Amino acid sequence: MDYIEIKGYKSIKNQKIDLKNINILIGANGSGKSNFVSFFEFLNKLCSRNLNEYIALKGGEDKMLYGGRDVTNEISFKMEFDSGANGYSAKLKSGDTSFIFTDERLIYKGNNGVNIACNQNEARLTVTDNHRAKQVIHYLEGFKKYHFHDTGAKSPFTQMSHIENDIYFLYEKGENLAAFLYHVKETKPHVYFRMILTVQSIAPYFSDFFFQPNRENYLRLQWKDKYNNTIYGVNDLSDGTIRFIALTVLFMQPELPKTIIIDEPELGLHPAAIAKLAGLIKSAASKDCQVILATQSADLISYFQPEDIITADRENGKSVFKRLDSGSLSVWLSEDYTLDDLWKRNVILAGQPDYR
Repeated sequence: MDYIEIKGYKSIKNQKIDLKNINILIGANGSGKSNFVSFFEFLNKLCSRNLNEYIALKGGEDKMLYGGRDVTNEISFKMEFDSGANGYSAKLKSGDTSFIFTDERLIYKGNNGVNIACNQNEARLTVTDNHRAKQVIHYLEGFKKYHFHDTGAKSPFTQMSHIENDIYFLYEKGENLAAFLYHVKETKPHVYFRMILTVQSIAPYFSDFFFQPNRENYLRLQWKDKYNNTIYGVNDLSDGTIRFIALTVLFMQPELPKTIIIDEPELGLHPAAIAKLAGLIKSAASKDCQVILATQSADLISYFQPEDIITADRENGKSVFKRLDSGSLSVWLSEDYTLDDLWKRNVILAGQPDYR
């Protein structure tokens, strides 16, 4: 994705954001980081023609529109991919009972595009016979927002998954982690071995996963300790360790998605694990996987360049996103300060709670 322009969505009144391989959003609570990340979930539901159900379950149109219906009655967006070779845009107007697509365009090399809208309440992208739709669908289907925060007794990681049906891609909340890992071990043992070494680098007691499918070919995620023969379950791992395992699998999977979108991946991680996470992000980005994440971790951003960072601020109620640049920070960075130092010391004014 080259860029995305969003108008009228939640706290985003009108913003265009150029995107690179690494895009790390920083900012205070309520600045709009999560709103930006959630827009990709919005696009994913649009692509699957489940948008209005999604909006209803998220609180209705008022919650989606900038300032509510009293201020805004339309959401619009535009994006281009592959250095402008293909693009997609749409306008959704608030109706009596749902949003209506008043404009929906397939764009080729920056032109105005072909309007495929028919004033319906779901996108026509997946039902049109226009041959450009396939390229756009390929991208939008990949806009999955990963969320590994739930590590409780009944978390997605504790669920059974099927070794034939749940192996094609990692689910957003990690509920098929067991089957997905099993498949990697069976088909790409060298990748699996590297995953194990990465987990061991932050959990030295960890030996390996234990896979035992039942008669119906379902299995649950289990693991072995280096120092005894007991088989343990997910709930025998710390919250940070299970999250790190999920992140390791996400960023080291054999066939990386075009885009990885994740909110606060550093939650509960030890500083050593945050350093490893930074390495995983850089490795995935170097393989043409575009990473978009929101964080509040000063430790995490210390491993990246200013150009990898996008600050989020709320100015007069509007979310404003700006990418940092090395030039404006060169004096400070030349004095052996790191990005996290500059953020903590308010040298980087953007992304601060008291930013004006």
